[in-house]
Amino acid sequence: MLDHTSSITFKFALDYGRTIKHKTFVALKLIFSFAAIFSLCTPCASLALQIKPSISIELGEDYELNNKLFFHTPDGRYISGMMLRKKNISTPCATILQFTIYARPHDRDLQTLKDIVDHGYVGVMAYSRGKYLSEDAIRPYETDGVDARTVIDWISKQPWSDGQVGMMGGSYNGFTQWAASKQPHPALKTIIPVVANRPGMGLPMENNVFINPNYQWAFYVGNNRLLDNKTNDDRQRFRNMQFNWWYSGRPYREIDQVDGTPNPWLQTWLQHPSYDRYWQDMAPYGKEFAQITIPVLTIDGYFNDSQVSSLDYLRQHLQHYPQAEHYLVIGPYGHFGAQRGGEVKVNELEIDPAALFDINALSFAWMDYVLKGKEKPAFLKDRVNYFPIGESQWRHAPSLPAMSDQTLRLYLTPDTKHKQHRLTPTLENQKNYLKQVVDFADRKNSNNDYYPYPIVRNHIDRSNGFIFVSDALNEDVLFNGSFSGELIASINKRDMDFGVTLYELTPEGEYFHLGYVINRASYLHDPSQRQLLKPNQVTRLPLTQTKLISKRLQKGSRIALYLNVNKNAFSQLNYGTGKDVSDESIADAKQKLVVTWLSGSYLDLPLKRISP
Repeated sequence: MLDHTSSITFKFALDYGRTIKHKTFVALKLIFSFAAIFSLCTPCASLALQIKPSISIELGEDYELNNKLFFHTPDGRYISGMMLRKKNISTPCATILQFTIYARPHDRDLQTLKDIVDHGYVGVMAYSRGKYLSEDAIRPYETDGVDARTVIDWISKQPWSDGQVGMMGGSYNGFTQWAASKQPHPALKTIIPVVANRPGMGLPMENNVFINPNYQWAFYVGNNRLLDNKTNDDRQRFRNMQFNWWYSGRPYREIDQVDGTPNPWLQTWLQHPSYDRYWQDMAPYGKEFAQITIPVLTIDGYFNDSQVSSLDYLRQHLQHYPQAEHYLVIGPYGHFGAQRGGEVKVNELEIDPAALFDINALSFAWMDYVLKGKEKPAFLKDRVNYFPIGESQWRHAPSLPAMSDQTLRLYLTPDTKHKQHRLTPTLENQKNYLKQVVDFADRKNSNNDYYPYPIVRNHIDRSNGFIFVSDALNEDVLFNGSFSGELIASINKRDMDFGVTLYELTPEGEYFHLGYVINRASYLHDPSQRQLLKPNQVTRLPLTQTKLISKRLQKGSRIALYLNVNKNAFSQLNYGTGKDVSDESIADAKQKLVVTWLSGSYLDLPLKRISP
């Protein structure tokens, strides 16, 4: 769901944050049928005159374009879109649909449709309610599933359709594919979701923590029927907003008041801090995954901010439908790089050219496989296809668990004599503990530097939190998968947000970012139901929903873990009172948070031996 300014926002926020007592602030990201009756008549003549797509793409006389399609929904609304196909084709053929909130009915969307048509399909681009020629209210996420199925139903009934529809696209366009699959239409035969967001899980909150650097996204897509680039590009405004809110001490619910412009969609989302029915209704949930029997090709990147969304779709699909023909392609890419088939550099890290792939060719080869009965793409040698950083070749595995062949458990071992604590393979001195005191009233200091920018750094912040370091590895090994584990702690309050960041500490003394997780303690056991902690009682905090990565670890490298309480300008501040976190303010910071990190906490690392 992130758009082109997101990575720039991160860097600006990072640079700006370093001015505050030399603390490193690192930004996160935000954000965020029944048969349809079809009409070629414009519901509102004035509307049709307001938006006139400028078309500079040379289509040629053998193309047929309809850029004023209207699809009437079961609840009496309508959405709009475009269709492109070759003229004088007597044989019905399959259709590829993209469904998006990013209304760009000009060259960009037309080029997408032309690529589809040139590969032997009919191309349809449909837009969310309120976008392009629709006069309805703009409603991100809420109706896209129903509306996409309306378009699929219409396509399946056209004389040029062979009754088969495939969907493709990235980011928000990836989410809409899963939304359409929530109640599968029989004509939908396959989806290719790329860096697909899962609302309520990846954005606008991550593990029940609302995050804010892409706060402007709601304005970007919601201010008009196309896109509000002017507002979205005002990076100074939104950078300042974050720090102005931070210094003000005001509740998170008032952050738009600090900005000076109401943000109604943020306010709607803040009413749902749990992963409740509001979020669950947007995409497949629980047993609904068992109904998704079509082939799926998922594409994502190790450094995609909302990677947790794609992996959750994949894991839930396989859990509820184990025989699913669901393939994964993943490599060292960010949000936008994954949509381009890779990138030469991500977050200052140079990427091996062998990691790049032709995503366009792969996508259409997949569509040909499913919709035309051709051979499965040779690139997909197994269900999981991944590129290890530090190697020059793709690897393949039959499942996510099969990516690793061993689990290394390391215990977080406090060392009361030194600043740097240890990660040890055996549990030592169970009586040791670490005490952390966090003053949320203090705005000169921040906690929890976890965002992977840059991916490789020469040092990490040791001024707060705790660093745990393992012994050196005695051989090269692949870090292959998502780390997990469990923390044991007690706090003097009813809740807290905390973060864990994992690094490879190389023999050269560099820290290579392997993944991170931020969590709200009260939602760890059930993201749909808050369970407040009992003050001063021991609680177990599982580490789940962590990022997946494949990286060759060097002999002599060490594993470094950074543990901290979340306190910075880039997300909600959880003061621990037990109230709705969005309503807490600096007035709730009179009592400092005291965390006792106890022995017995551990980290599980997924590793794979490297064959000689």
